[in-house]
Amino acid sequence: MPFETSTPEAGTGAGAGAETGVGVGPTGPNGHAGLQEYFDAVLAAGEQIEPRDWMPDGYRRMMIRQIAQHAHSEIIGMQPEGAWITRAPSLHRKASLLAKVQDEAGHGLYLYAAAETLGVERDELLDALHRGQQNYAATFDHPALTWADTGAIAWLTDGAAVVNQVPLCRTSYGPYARAMRRVCQEEAFHVRQGYDVLHALCQGTPAQREMAQDAVDRWWLPAVALMFGPPDTAAGGSDERGAAMGAAMSRRAMLWGVKRHTNDELRQRFVDNCVPQAERLGLTLPDPAIAWNPERGHYDFGPVDWELYRAALGDDSRTGRQRRAHRLAAHRDGAWVREAVDAYAAAEAAEAEQAAGAAPADGADEGSRVG
Repeated sequence: MPFETSTPEAGTGAGAGAETGVGVGPTGPNGHAGLQEYFDAVLAAGEQIEPRDWMPDGYRRMMIRQIAQHAHSEIIGMQPEGAWITRAPSLHRKASLLAKVQDEAGHGLYLYAAAETLGVERDELLDALHRGQQNYAATFDHPALTWADTGAIAWLTDGAAVVNQVPLCRTSYGPYARAMRRVCQEEAFHVRQGYDVLHALCQGTPAQREMAQDAVDRWWLPAVALMFGPPDTAAGGSDERGAAMGAAMSRRAMLWGVKRHTNDELRQRFVDNCVPQAERLGLTLPDPAIAWNPERGHYDFGPVDWELYRAALGDDSRTGRQRRAHRLAAHRDGAWVREAVDAYAAAEAAEAEQAAGAAPADGADEGSRVG
């Protein structure tokens, strides 16, 4: 998953000449030390870093990786459900699914725009995705086999996304936080849409109920494991070494205010949300260890099979190769649209420049009236 772009040797604006970073801030007599103190003070005050502010290289790289992977996940995540638009069982379901997939494209747009404020080009990020240098959420490397999968994806995968992303509305990087507020509002509708699809199936024929249960059986583990990342506590079902590595990454992200909860805390919150909802649907979550624990005030659940998690991160899965190839083909097929937009923008700019050059100089018209 690591993806690092070239980092400017100096910032821009008032912070130019600093050892690291891309923005501005009080340089003061202490040089880089003063910039770091300013950055730390902003985070300590619970305020947000903006594009013009100085930031450490490590923070900038972390934000580029996270925002870019998030954006990639949004546009790749269109594929499993998008394949069912033409096969939806009714016009109502087709319109709803089409709107949802369109929303996901918009989320990608918001996030790529946020990443660009860090000084990286969108084309650079897309090229990294197409070359396999940056990944997306491996959840979407699972095939959507039936119509019920569209409900399970929205209820479980988007439900996990909401649990993950609501805290990001207060993340320390301003453009990312503002993008997430819009994204979370729309994702909440997606979760209800998925729940509604499954509810309709569970109220239908035995075959439809069986279809809904099968979809939940297949999408439960990807949501629990892959949407929240590797374990960062020993309680997350990891070995001691794995938990230590995950905890180190989480500590750094939390120190910088990028995230506010550990992966395992968010995973627990997701399970607590889903169990009563599944009971109302009449569906069984595929984990026999799920049980209410009154002492903890949470549902217990079985340890995640992290070997399966690690295998899913590989690029050798058939569905994963298809997803990336489909994305690359769509990008190439859409090249003419991007070229047309660029040509139109250039023509508009040239026309505006020409009009500005033809305008009379200030006072010329007034002088002619006086004469």
